[in-house]
Amino acid sequence: MGRVRMGTPFSLTPRTVGILAAIITVAIWTSFIVIARAAALRNMTPFDIAYARIIGASAILLPWGWWIVRQEKLQGWLGISPYPLRMTALAGVFGGLGYALLAYGGFVFAPATHASVLLPGSLPLWTTLVAMWLLHDKPSRARAVGLGCILVGDLLVGGSSLLHAFDGGEVWKGDVLFMSGAICWSFYSVLVRRHALPAVKATIAITCFAAVTYLPTYTVLLLTGWANSKLAAAPWGEIVFNMLFQGVGSVVISGITFTKMVQHFGPVRSTMITALVPGLSALGAVLFLNEPMHWNLLAGLALVTLGITFGVRAATRPASPPTPAAKIAP
Repeated sequence: MGRVRMGTPFSLTPRTVGILAAIITVAIWTSFIVIARAAALRNMTPFDIAYARIIGASAILLPWGWWIVRQEKLQGWLGISPYPLRMTALAGVFGGLGYALLAYGGFVFAPATHASVLLPGSLPLWTTLVAMWLLHDKPSRARAVGLGCILVGDLLVGGSSLLHAFDGGEVWKGDVLFMSGAICWSFYSVLVRRHALPAVKATIAITCFAAVTYLPTYTVLLLTGWANSKLAAAPWGEIVFNMLFQGVGSVVISGITFTKMVQHFGPVRSTMITALVPGLSALGAVLFLNEPMHWNLLAGLALVTLGITFGVRAATRPASPPTPAAKIAP
């Protein structure tokens, strides 16, 4: 009698893994904007959300970093970060604390629909400008057209709030913080590209720096009553949820799934996939946060999405594949 071969029932093809990774990445990046805005409007300050994010990420990444340093016999900072203090601090300031505090601060003043345009939507523009300055990159004519679309889209959204700055409104403050956060992350992206930092190690370095500098400082401020915090009044379920989503989901899981997405689809098609994030996050803000969608937001979203897609599709010879950490990281 012949043997009956039992196949592996849960084996997935590389294509299936790539598609699942793309779906998870876009879902997390889209949810980040909506959930961060909801948290800022409810029971947590931007500093509280950053605190929860760092604790959640540290629980996974600090032991991982300790293991990598010992396995590869690296001379890392404090035996946890894979890199020395200088590189850890640069990554931690631009890719960690700076980006997180500016982005979370923006959600206090401006709606998530604005963040959808000014955070993920403006990153290609600012990253290109910073790369031109520090790396002497020269974008192609086609890419310049795409960046021009992004610039006009950003001006339609951010420029409108700036015009009302003297009317007593505060939305412009959030828009400025969103743009500052995007600029901060663009410096980190160029840093990653310049030094070819792998995604996991760079993310561990970011988390290590934030855990050593921000967590003890903010803890002392909380215990002494100096921090303007709402953690004491926030439900434990909401705090734990933000630790899991902002820390484990946005930092750890999306970093891994983005890596898998790039491995399967390549950097060019992956960037086209992430062009869905501004539109989907704006739609989520309208559906779940009841935010209005004005004509300038619709036009800005359309131009930003068009600019990202056009700039990528028109690239005939993309540069060497960027490391996943150089892309958007909520």
